[in-house]
Amino acid sequence: MRRLLTVLLVACAAAWALMPGAAWAHDVLVGSDPADGARLDAAPSEVTLVFNTAVRTGYAHVNVTGPGGTSWADGSAVVRKERVSVKVRPLGAAGEYVVGYRILSSDGHPVSGKVTFTLTRPGPGAEAPATPGATPAATPTATPTGTPTGTPTAAPTGTPVPSAAGGDQAGQGAVSPTGPASTAPDLSMQAAEAAANGGAGMAVLWIGGALLVLAAGTVVALRRSTRGEDRA
Repeated sequence: MRRLLTVLLVACAAAWALMPGAAWAHDVLVGSDPADGARLDAAPSEVTLVFNTAVRTGYAHVNVTGPGGTSWADGSAVVRKERVSVKVRPLGAAGEYVVGYRILSSDGHPVSGKVTFTLTRPGPGAEAPATPGATPAATPTATPTGTPTGTPTAAPTGTPVPSAAGGDQAGQGAVSPTGPASTAPDLSMQAAEAAANGGAGMAVLWIGGALLVLAAGTVVALRRSTRGEDRA
């Protein structure tokens, strides 16, 4: 009976050791490009986050927020194993940019965080300063000289030609202002999605239940064997 108990205990220990390590730990950010706290002279065209294990696809959200709260991410995040990246539109003003992320960990739990980098020079997306319009010069009025004669002066003929200034003003009126950039998308994720995809957590519950049933059977068998020895 002792041999049976020993075998069962060894089997339980082996099953416990073979359980996947991903079921016990969340994904952890181990690197990024640009690096956290980096100071850049040129704006990046893409931001990449690197985690310690492969990230689940379909649930990753990454956003890049610049000075003033403007969002600069261009499209959705792309997941390639442990790497999550997002394209970035031409950045604007110099200053601090925040890369916020939210992913679904391999154990079924959401993981969120942020990294920052500083743009030391304005990017190509910065608004150009307005150019002041030129002030048209006044045309002096000719002063009549001499004594007017009795013969009336003929009226000018022909169609008057519009001035260049008027054409410029009409062209300027056709220019429409550029609208502001889109605001930052919501990075929240519903807890129901994490619960529905927590396959690793369910595996832990099944294995734990099997170990409890196995241990209970061992205790019952040991008690019966002890009673048989006492009767003998």
